[in-house]
Amino acid sequence: QVQLVESGGDLVQPGGSLRLACVVSGFTPDNYDIAWFRRAPGPREEREGVACINKNDGFPYYADSVQGRFTISRDNAKNTVYRQMNNLKPEDTAVYYCATGPILQGSYFDTYCTILSGEYDSWGQGTQVTVSS
Repeated sequence: QVQLVESGGDLVQPGGSLRLACVVSGFTPDNYDIAWFRRAPGPREEREGVACINKNDGFPYYADSVQGRFTISRDNAKNTVYRQMNNLKPEDTAVYYCATGPILQGSYFDTYCTILSGEYDSWGQGTQVTVSS
């Protein structure tokens, strides 16, 4: 059974850093692409994709909103995917989720991954990140 469990969320001041972890079970991080999403407070229900890492250790992908500030990595031996977040801003406040899904077909996805939420069908419970002074 596929499971993902996030941790590391906290209250942090603007400009600060956090490292989130996503521990997976039922598979290893080099079997499937893993992505991070977030849902900000408010009436909007959709999750915003922020980063992903390809199963074949290909290029990670970052949304423009986090490019240069967030880094995604993984430790296969620990079945864990990490997301280092630096220079946090109040607009980064959200519940952060990791997710995985079926292997996408096509040579493009041998190297790259996607942050489209519809391509992922297994989700963690989320961890809260609050950026505030």
